[in-house]
Amino acid sequence: MKVTVCIGSSCHIKGSRQVVEQLQYLIAENNLGDKVELGGTFCMNECQKGVCVKVDDKFHSVSPESVKAFFENEIKAKV
Repeated sequence: MKVTVCIGSSCHIKGSRQVVEQLQYLIAENNLGDKVELGGTFCMNECQKGVCVKVDDKFHSVSPESVKAFFENEIKAKV
């Protein structure tokens, strides 16, 4: 599974660094490092939606407050 977090300026202001850090922690905590590839990219043209996170080919809007639920529902449950 490939998870890409936007680290462009708009998403950075909305908390992309915290989202990345929390995802790194959750992936490691759940021993999913061999199944989940976490990366960053610049603008994905979904700026109005908050921190844009793409899981494989599906876009999601994530905030630092919603990362844990997002991880459980969209990553952990589907690996």
